[in-house]
Amino acid sequence: MAQPVHDFARLFIELGLVAIGLAVLGRIASRWGISSISLFLLGGLAFGNGGIAPLALSKHFIELGGEIGVLLLLFMLGLEYSGEQLSRNLRRGTSAVGIDLLLNFPPGLIAGYLLHFGLLASILLGGITFVSSSGIIARVLSELNRSNYPETPMLISILVLEDLVMAVYLPLVAVLIAGGGPNKIAFSIAIACTTVLAALFIATRYGDRISRFVSHQSEEVILLTVLGAVLLVAGVAQRLQVSAAIGAFLVGIAVSGPMAEQSHRLLSPLRDLFAATFFFFFGLEVDPRNLPKVLPIALALAGATALTKILTGYWSTRGAHLSSRSGLRVGLTLVAHGEFSIVIAGLGAGLEPRLGSLSAAYVLLMAVVGPMITRLVR
Repeated sequence: MAQPVHDFARLFIELGLVAIGLAVLGRIASRWGISSISLFLLGGLAFGNGGIAPLALSKHFIELGGEIGVLLLLFMLGLEYSGEQLSRNLRRGTSAVGIDLLLNFPPGLIAGYLLHFGLLASILLGGITFVSSSGIIARVLSELNRSNYPETPMLISILVLEDLVMAVYLPLVAVLIAGGGPNKIAFSIAIACTTVLAALFIATRYGDRISRFVSHQSEEVILLTVLGAVLLVAGVAQRLQVSAAIGAFLVGIAVSGPMAEQSHRLLSPLRDLFAATFFFFFGLEVDPRNLPKVLPIALALAGATALTKILTGYWSTRGAHLSSRSGLRVGLTLVAHGEFSIVIAGLGAGLEPRLGSLSAAYVLLMAVVGPMITRLVR
């Protein structure tokens, strides 16, 4: 019995040191006025394989915490929308996300081709350059008090539709990676689309009733109910070849009214804890010795996609009769990349060894630069 006690002691010490280290990095990020995500990534690089002080961490435990972090990030984003707001935003943002896809998917695809990646790895790199970080952007909007800005509904609609595009994209590439044929691909996409549409219908039509049914005076009951629902729906979504993160996002949409406010208050600390774990774990998985080789490519890709995101903001707001300044704010805000880009990179880690290090360098640049340049235009 002595050995398990020793293992638990080591586990507690490791996790305690990681938590304290992340707290220090969070303080530094707050003082410098940058996103803490970039420093969490750097912390993972420093203490992972090939870093300056590698730690023999219990990676399975940290990986699980990281996955929960992604679910809570997307769930909390879903809480920002009512069913009516979502329906309105989806109608408003369809053309904008089309522009977004047309401008921001090709840079990654072309870069993969020029780097002699395989076709599938190039498609994954296109997805990485396409999707902005809902989690980082939601935090930046809150920090800058931009919820009432005229362009914010358009920005939110683009983010929602990007996430819904991921609901089809992720199961598609998962089947391709597994070696599925045309029939399996079509079946997987059909299941993904049906699941998302059914969940959207339930969330927008019956969200208020569901919230009233599960509401309770006890905060303990609310916390356990909501967290259990997020994990359950995410697991079912994953089984149906839909992204677990999308399932969590749809649960957030379904929760409305006073219960949404309670859920936001109760789960925010858990979200921050597990989200920090997610980005730290991604850094642990990347060997920093491979980054110098891909840094010039990552810089070029970051510069190109920062420009295309700015163009996305400018053109998407023209049809909504918003000012050029509003379009610039949308574009600069969309520059930040994060959680979905990392999820996509994780899918392709076995296909192309360079994809992980290139994605890490790219996401790190965009996670640092995105929130900083967002503050430039008031």
